[in-house]
Amino acid sequence: MLHLQTAAHAVSTAVTHATEQATLIATGIAHSDPGVPDIRPNTNGVPGIPQLKEIVGAIMSIGLILAVVALIIAAIVWAFGANSSNPHLAGRGKTGILVAAAAGVLCGAAVALVNFGWDLGQQI
Repeated sequence: MLHLQTAAHAVSTAVTHATEQATLIATGIAHSDPGVPDIRPNTNGVPGIPQLKEIVGAIMSIGLILAVVALIIAAIVWAFGANSSNPHLAGRGKTGILVAAAAGVLCGAAVALVNFGWDLGQQI
């Protein structure tokens, strides 16, 4: 009889503990794994974040403009090399076009690439 009372008390204690833990998890007070910190980016923690976003956007615009300028210059070099029978210069122009296009793609996709890396890092 003593063993039944002890087992009943153990089950009752476990149910009570599980209910309390579920309540704490539901209210956000406790996490399912207390050893893992839950840290997220905070845009309110540092002053000047909106200005920094504007600066980064301006730098991205400058990068895109410079990529277009480089593309135009590379096209001119390619045309000049092709018309002057200079294959080395024409090859440099073709390479310049590829580099300028890649720079434009990277400038345009910078935010998406960083967000992809962030999402991938959150899965680890």
